[in-house]
Amino acid sequence: VNIPGTVGGAVRMNANAYGGELARVLEWVDVVGAGGTRRRTPDELGFAYRRSSLRSGEVVARASFALAPAASKEVKATLAGRRFHISRAFVNDLAEHKLLARIADLRKALLVFHSPTDEVVGIENASRIFAAAKHPKSFVSLAGADHLLSRRSDAAYVANVVHAWAERYLDVPQATAEMPHDAKTVVVRETGQGRFQQEITVGVHRFLADEPVEVGGLDSGPGPYDLLLAGLGACTAMTLRLYAERKALPLERVTVELAHSRIHAADCEDCETKEGMLDRIERAITLRGALDAEQRRRLLEIADKCPVHRTLKSEINIRTVEQPE
Repeated sequence: VNIPGTVGGAVRMNANAYGGELARVLEWVDVVGAGGTRRRTPDELGFAYRRSSLRSGEVVARASFALAPAASKEVKATLAGRRFHISRAFVNDLAEHKLLARIADLRKALLVFHSPTDEVVGIENASRIFAAAKHPKSFVSLAGADHLLSRRSDAAYVANVVHAWAERYLDVPQATAEMPHDAKTVVVRETGQGRFQQEITVGVHRFLADEPVEVGGLDSGPGPYDLLLAGLGACTAMTLRLYAERKALPLERVTVELAHSRIHAADCEDCETKEGMLDRIERAITLRGALDAEQRRRLLEIADKCPVHRTLKSEINIRTVEQPE
């Protein structure tokens, strides 16, 4: 196979170019011959497969080609100050989806947020989405917010609106009108969802407790022992933080990992109980910061002094009574 190394050679051979022959993209050539220079068009060059009518001794001095940029497989774009690589396959995939038709057929409640000062997505996009959707639908204008909700107050506002709006359409446990007189009292009520799901109320805070699916729960929240470990872990980290602040220690962050298991009493050398089974809590504490060995040793000692740790290690008196409805 002969591959021309010059433009003139490519014209003479009608070489392969851009998925076809050179004749497809050639506009004209200036040919220098015995009679001087003459401009010739593709029709005058007698192009055929891998040949032309250029004679020996004629030289291509100049050539003009009608070229167009090839479609890139990937383009770079800056959105809200961030660089993204967008592939043509992604664009083609989007083109195949009739988004407005899909929105119209959602059969779900839809909440649309948009900021009139959004410099990335124009209001016409939000308007088309809102107009295409069927009721129930809501539109919230985020005046002054940017596209990424980079201001903390804007992000918090959106989160609160979503929370309040979604409760109307989601099957979530409703807070009872009856609230305990003491805000520190923990109230646990069955929700009626699944076998084990519980709604826990502590003052203004509400969350769910549950069991894993494999034991018959919905796995919609942490289990009872998870909550027990979480209380010990939170208390441990808080206690270490207070101590570090009081002693001006360079403690940057505390991470506490906990696990609960049952062991044979005979396997615990320093336990008073020597028969039967015991509960064991493994607690691993990570201390981040420029701490020396003595400071780290002392912080581990302080961890054992957190109030929840001391409660679990001490004798606990639990009184159970029936509460009238």
